[in-house]
Amino acid sequence: MSDIITAAVAALSEKMTGGFDGCAKFTLNGEGSIIIDSDGVRAGDDDADVTLAADADVFQAILEGDQNPTTAFMTGKLSVDGDMGMAMKLASVLG
Repeated sequence: MSDIITAAVAALSEKMTGGFDGCAKFTLNGEGSIIIDSDGVRAGDDDADVTLAADADVFQAILEGDQNPTTAFMTGKLSVDGDMGMAMKLASVLG
């Protein structure tokens, strides 16, 4: 597991309180994947209701509040595959 994934899991764990109703996967291009579900946040590549993919720097900017997830999606910096409603719910939790 890369240092970037380890740091991302830690950062997401701080933002997520009480788990997430569903299963989402963040894929950081060239680094690996993170799963967010009712059990919390962990590194992994499980099947998910929605998969969000971005470069590590875009993901970091979203976590830090410097990049709006919806804007990242609309400008092609963040791709979403699967349940768009679940992606919007996750964006509201992270934002």
